[in-house]
Amino acid sequence: MRPAARVGVVIDTMVFGSMFVEQPNPMAERYRTLIGHSPVMLSFQTVTELRFGALRANWGELRRRRLERRISELTVVQPDDETMTVCARLRVDCQRIGHALADKIHNGDRWIAAAAIRLNVPLVSDDGIFNDVPGLRLLTARDVRGG
Repeated sequence: MRPAARVGVVIDTMVFGSMFVEQPNPMAERYRTLIGHSPVMLSFQTVTELRFGALRANWGELRRRRLERRISELTVVQPDDETMTVCARLRVDCQRIGHALADKIHNGDRWIAAAAIRLNVPLVSDDGIFNDVPGLRLLTARDVRGG
């Protein structure tokens, strides 16, 4: 059975990387099934991470253009005033419960989670840092294996 269509989902950097590379892989197939026909959105933070990775790896122009084309096919969620407040509140909430997402090292992950919370859509991720985050609806295929 396919998941019901949603208003959309925010996907994190790891999921984007698995789904939008040239080679097929089992992780990508699990996430395509999980997402179904839901519109896919990226946080501005994910775009930043993708571009950083491409520059750090010294990708050639053709490969960088392919990345930019794939990014342009999706909606990029920009930070607005409400998203900044959601992100700040999320850090406080995570600090109060001792969740690692409050740590400075997870600033990028917090922005990604804040985008999903702000839009009231699920975050699709394979990263355990998003488990049990207050107010976040997490969709993961981590536990779905097979083939």
